[in-house]
Order: sequence, then C-alpha cells, then structure tokens
Amino acid sequence: MRILGVNSVVNFQRRPTKQEEPDLKKNINKAYELMGTSERAVITHGACFPAAYRDTYIGSPYGSAAREYNKFLALYGFNSNQLGPGGLLQKGSNSPYNASAFAHNRLFIDLEELTTEKYGELLSKKTYEAITLPLKKSDKNYTMTDFNKANEIYNVSLNEAYRRFLSHLAENQIQAVKLNREYKKFLKLHDRRLTAEGVFRVLSNKYGTDDYTIWDNEKDRTLITDIKEGDLDARERFSEIYDYNYNDVEQYKFEQFLLTKQIKEHKNWRDENDFKYINDLLVGCSKMDAWRYEDVFLSDWEMGAYEWGGPSQRWHIPVIDPKKIFLNGDYDLNEGGKFLKEKIDAALEFCENIRIDHVMGLIEPYLLAKNVPDDDFITQPPNLKNKNYEKYISELKDPADSNVDYDKYWDYTKLIEKLVLPAFKEHGIEKELPVWEDHCSWPSRFKKVYTEQKLPRLTNLDWVRAENIKDMEPDNWFILGSHDTPPAMTYLRRTAKSGDGRDVEYTRKQESWSPEYLAGYLNMDDSRENIQIIRDKLAELYKNDDKAIVFAKFAELLTTPKFQISFDDLFGITDVVYNKPGTSNSENWRARLTADYQEKYYENLSSGNPTALNIPELLSQALQAKIDMDIKAHNYDEAYKTQLYSEAQPVLDKLNYYADVLKEKF
Repeated sequence: MRILGVNSVVNFQRRPTKQEEPDLKKNINKAYELMGTSERAVITHGACFPAAYRDTYIGSPYGSAAREYNKFLALYGFNSNQLGPGGLLQKGSNSPYNASAFAHNRLFIDLEELTTEKYGELLSKKTYEAITLPLKKSDKNYTMTDFNKANEIYNVSLNEAYRRFLSHLAENQIQAVKLNREYKKFLKLHDRRLTAEGVFRVLSNKYGTDDYTIWDNEKDRTLITDIKEGDLDARERFSEIYDYNYNDVEQYKFEQFLLTKQIKEHKNWRDENDFKYINDLLVGCSKMDAWRYEDVFLSDWEMGAYEWGGPSQRWHIPVIDPKKIFLNGDYDLNEGGKFLKEKIDAALEFCENIRIDHVMGLIEPYLLAKNVPDDDFITQPPNLKNKNYEKYISELKDPADSNVDYDKYWDYTKLIEKLVLPAFKEHGIEKELPVWEDHCSWPSRFKKVYTEQKLPRLTNLDWVRAENIKDMEPDNWFILGSHDTPPAMTYLRRTAKSGDGRDVEYTRKQESWSPEYLAGYLNMDDSRENIQIIRDKLAELYKNDDKAIVFAKFAELLTTPKFQISFDDLFGITDVVYNKPGTSNSENWRARLTADYQEKYYENLSSGNPTALNIPELLSQALQAKIDMDIKAHNYDEAYKTQLYSEAQPVLDKLNYYADVLKEKF
C-alpha cells in the first residue's frame, strides 16, 4: 500500500480536466461509501459566498455564484453546506446571530438575476453595472464583506426594482403580471407578519435603532402587544403608521417576495443535484422578532452563557417565559410555544437539515438580569457569581412565593420531546440528522434531558481522539474547527498563560494531537509491510512539521461518520478569523471567498507550501485508516483482507493519482 506524505510526487503540470472531474467525483464518493461516511458538510455562511459576474460587496447562498460553489464542493465529495442564520440583519450589527428568525436577509438577493427577462428586467443593466464592482484579481485567498456598501447598493437596486415592477404592472407587461400572481400567493401566506415587520422597519428608521425598548414613544414600544390585548388606540396607531408609510412597507414585502422566490428556485436546483443546505436555528431572535412577540418573553431576564473562569457572557437574547410555552397537560402550544414552532418552520421551509444553535437554550437557559451593570454580576469579595443576577432557569423562583419554582411544571425540560422533535418530524427530519450544538456548561437538568432523549452531540476532534468514538455515537457530527474558531492551520500557535504567567503553546500537549497517536490511528494494520517504519516516519514528520500534523488531524476527521469543515480551512485561509466570540471586532463576520476561489485553491495546493486541504490525499489516508481498522477487527484474516482490497485498492489508486494532480503547477 502507498502511504501519502512519505512518497515522492510525480509531476503532471495540471489540475483535473473537465473530462476527469466525473471520475474524480465518483471515486471520492465511492471512498466515503466504503468508509460509511454519510454526511460531509462545509460551513459557509451566506455572506461568505463568492461573487460570479459583478461584486455586490457581499456573498449570497442563492443564485448563479452559489450554484457554481456548491458544484465545486460536490466535486470533492461534500453533500451539504451549513449556512449561518439567514435572517434580516439587525440595524448596527453584522452578526447573523442577531438576525431575524423569520424575515430573510435582503442582501442575499441575486441582483444580476433581477436584470434578466425572467424577472421582467426589474433592475436595469445600466444601474446594475454602475453600482456594482467588476471582479478583481487579488494576491490574497480571501476578501472582506463590506456591509455598509452592500446596504447602499441594495437600497438603490431594490428601490428601482419595486418602482419598475409597479410601472410594468400598470402597463400589463406579461412578466410583471406573472410575477404579481406569484406575489399575491406569497402575501396570502405571509402578509400579516410582513406588514408588522414593515411597520417595525419604519419605526426603526424613525428612531435610528432596532432596540425598541429605548424608543421615545412608549406606545410604539409595545404596539403589537397592545393590539393583541385589544387596545383600539394601538390599532389606530398601527394603521396610521402603515397608511403614512404605505410605499415603504409594501416595498419591504416585495423585497421579501423576491428573495423567497430565489431561495425556492435554489432549493429546486439543490433537490435536482442532491445537495443539501443545513440552516442554523439561532437560539435567539432579532429585536424586530422580539417586538412582534414581546408578550412571550421574560420581562426581567435575558439569555447568556455561564463561564467558569470569569464573567458570564451577556448575549442580551430574550428568553421565552416557561409559563407561555404550553397551555395544558396535553401540551397544546401557548403563544411562546407558537413562537418557537414558527421559528423552526421558518428555518426548515427551504432547507433540508438544521443546526440547533446552543441546545441548552431549549432545555436549561442561563439567565442574566436585564439592566444590571456588568460589575454587579460578581460578588466582591470573594469574586463569586451573584446568584441574584444570574442563574439557570430551574433556579428561578416565583416572585409570589420563593419556595416555588417559576418553571413550576418544568416545561422547559419538555420542549425537546413535546415541541422540537415533533416539529422536525413534520419536515421529515429525525433527531439523528441535525447538528446539535451542545457546547455549553452541561448543568444537571440539561444533562438529564440530553441523556433521556438520546440526542447526538457535536464532537470537536481538537480535544477528542477519533479512536475513542463509541458504537453508540454514530449519529454525532464531528468538527475540527467552526465559524467561531481561528483557522485550524494556526492551532499549534495558540497560547495560554501557565501557572507562572508564561505564554505556553498548549495544543501540542493535548492527547488528541499526539504525533504517535495520529501516526498509529491512520495506520493500524500490523500486518502491512514496514508498518512500524511508516508509523515512525509519520510521527517524526508530525513532530517537526506543524502543517503535516494539522493535515493528519483532518485525515482523522474524514474517518468519522458525519463531519463538517469550515470554508476557511478547506481553502487554506489563515490570515483572518471569521468570528472571534465574545468580541466586537470590526473584522468579525466579514471574511469571504474571492470570485476566483477555485484558481486560488489550486494555486495553494500546487505552491509547494499548501495550507488548503488536498481532499483526495486526505481521503486516501482516511480510507487506508478505515481499511486497517476493518482488517484488525477481523483478526487479520487474509481472505477478508484480499476481498476488502479488491474493492478498495482501485479507489485508493485513483485518489492518489488525483492527489498528485492537485499538487502540480498549472
């Protein structure tokens, strides 16, 4: 057997040709089939997608550029992409985790498509070319989203698109009439929500902020809640805002229609090409969503995250009132339960799978008091957490009786079983498929529910060895990095303070990063010729070459049953971090693929100093590792070994061949 990493490279001076691509794709998928790897996802948030013809300062997971990107991922064996939350961004925030759970992000509209006959040329080519950028070459293998410029050009573009739609409709143009029929069907389903959201956006622009809790007019702050309670003055105020700002509200609705149409068309394309999108069910929601559902949230508490070694994280996320989740012992939905069900349905309407952001928020949310200075959360002395201001929801007591739990019937512990899993099932998703993001403090009530429901976990191989995967964990998803971590290629340089105050590179000391472990895990078959020499050479290589050991970790990742790889790691982007959690870094959420990402990928791999992932090479190592494991499990039975290699060897040979191709200059 040939072991990549210790053999010399044969020069072909080229990359895979169009004629070879089907064979490459077939053999990569065959390797995953042999290994039993069912789900292979790349993490690429919507804004990170590349441009295609002109640059709109931001990426979109829909339209022609997204289709080409997804085809490229599929070529290398990925069958899904995990998006970030795709909602309308909150004013003043670029984070998708502060976005709307319901309204789509209008910056994801493919403007080029609006210039086509299919959309009735709603946007003139002249305007499109005047406000967008021609594609540029760059020395870097990434670019940066410019949210401010994107908003500027989308304001111009969508204003024109809406005006031209009305004008074309008045003239009875065929395409405008056809679009209007679709638009009316869309409004039948969503008009009530869209009208309220449109009114919110008018008020947000008036007050200069989405934070409705600080708007000057108290009536505007509680407008929807007051309407629900039958307040006629509130209803009149709502109608007054809508009537006076009719065009702005109606344009907002039309923008949502255009994007929903493109999202639907993209889903049809994915269905035809057997490629999935994993949506991100954010644990919170935007201020706009909270304004619409204000009466379902706790009034004095917000959600955050418990921290052991310092102040807990204040996320300022509203928390559903446990008394508003269910109506009765039959678990019919109260208003808070309806809100969560609406979130799930919206997240899965046009996506094939889902990631549950911060599962603990659906079982045992960590509460932090609103309107309390940061310093008050820590007692002085002895620097302990002040339980008056932060606690798990199970510790919250009823204000009327301090001996009674506020969540008296422990309704939060029933959310998963009675609401979340049934809602997933309605969309054809069993609990084994989603990405359950369980990276949290694991308090006892959370652990109890998680264990009872037998929910899969999200396992990070940064801290865990793949050899320790148990038979009961085939439904776990595995990662090495995510959207909240620096590029994996920089992991060996991470530092932490030692007991004597020195900065120490701690990754090298982790058991999961042991060179000897990785060399042995990827080469388990003791009956292979010169196996110990191979292991020793690889272990020595991993000790002295940081990139080599990172690549070995990714080969280890590829042996797992379901895995995710962040787009920056796949393409070898090392100079920028997509998001640094807990910071307001101006670079957060901005890293993005260049329009020539494919050329950059191949240039990187053929540079002689690659940081991108050579998927055929890593997959060859992973397949060899799985073959070794299987042979070892069958006690080195020669007949079984011969049979196994008869099917696997041709695939290994092809992977090695294409691995070499990707290393060559072109």
